[in-house]
Amino acid sequence: MKFITPIIALASLVASCGSPGPLVVRPGEPWPDDQGVHVNAHGGGILHHDNTYYWFGEHKGERSSAAWVGVTCYSSKNLVDWTNEGVALPVSTDTLSDIRAGCVLERPKVIHNKKTGKFVMYFHLELFRQGYAAARVGIAVSDRPAGPYTFLGSCRPCAGYWPVNMTEEQQKATVTPADFPNWWTDEWRQATNDGMFTRRDFAGGQMSRDMTLYVDDDGKAYHIYASEENLTLHVAELADDYLSHTGKYARIAPGGHNEAPAIFKRKGRYFLITSGCTGWEPNAARLYTAESIWGPWTEHPNPCVGEDARLTFRSQGTFILPVPGKRDAFLFMADRWTPRLPINARYIWLPIRFENDLPVLQWHDQWDLNEAFR
Repeated sequence: MKFITPIIALASLVASCGSPGPLVVRPGEPWPDDQGVHVNAHGGGILHHDNTYYWFGEHKGERSSAAWVGVTCYSSKNLVDWTNEGVALPVSTDTLSDIRAGCVLERPKVIHNKKTGKFVMYFHLELFRQGYAAARVGIAVSDRPAGPYTFLGSCRPCAGYWPVNMTEEQQKATVTPADFPNWWTDEWRQATNDGMFTRRDFAGGQMSRDMTLYVDDDGKAYHIYASEENLTLHVAELADDYLSHTGKYARIAPGGHNEAPAIFKRKGRYFLITSGCTGWEPNAARLYTAESIWGPWTEHPNPCVGEDARLTFRSQGTFILPVPGKRDAFLFMADRWTPRLPINARYIWLPIRFENDLPVLQWHDQWDLNEAFR
């Protein structure tokens, strides 16, 4: 039996084949590649380039979520049949490398720089056997969309720069985390909201964990990541070549405790869907909107509706794909984690519909992409 996975009909395919048949989506089902093996590209995202889709994600093993292989890549012309392109970015055998085998390498995203012609990959990186203390971003580059990618290095973003939305008073405050023997008190929350952890990491760079990349209409690219001990999201502008940060960044939802950011733009308005921080366990999605990517950002109710809405349908978002050639059509991508058997984690793809100009996510046991994205 061939499982039909979340897909989008290409306009060229429709034109050449006439009226398309149903393209049935069954979220949470196994998704075999061209070799009949469940796609191993977790926490990933999709790059659309020259009429081909490239899906990048974490390679996971049967016992470990650590990176023992690297970032995998799959390609497709129709988003139905995926060809395993192999490992786009392998981990290193060099024990001195930041991406040595056994490190934590999560949520890889790839964007194309039209000026340089390069394909640029960012990912959340934790150093070998250091738990989640490093909180770095790794950067790699390639001349080809499927790779191989060359690892350029890792860093904590925006060292020596203040957020554009942090006041001078907040910058000069002297309260530190050491002043609070207990977290989550009212005083601690206020200090966190006022940038206590931003000040702590000012010189060495801000923490960078769960992340995504976004290229705006004007070609400007942004790195959006969980920072400040996962308590605050940051949006940081990238340099024109996308290989570094300019130092301009803003804080989003200070003290909100968000991770798993996924962003899209509709009618000039920015939408950000995130999750809370509950480890591998699912929780309710959060929704934020802004008229400028720099904010201010406004929080809205959970965009999920129906059964399991408070658990984001037992999944966690990773990416939002604008449907090429379709107006106001977006696909929400999420992972249903299985930490006891990481390689078996399933993919939850659902269409985004809109009510009162806000996105709504509703579960479907199966759905037809031809109907959803007319």
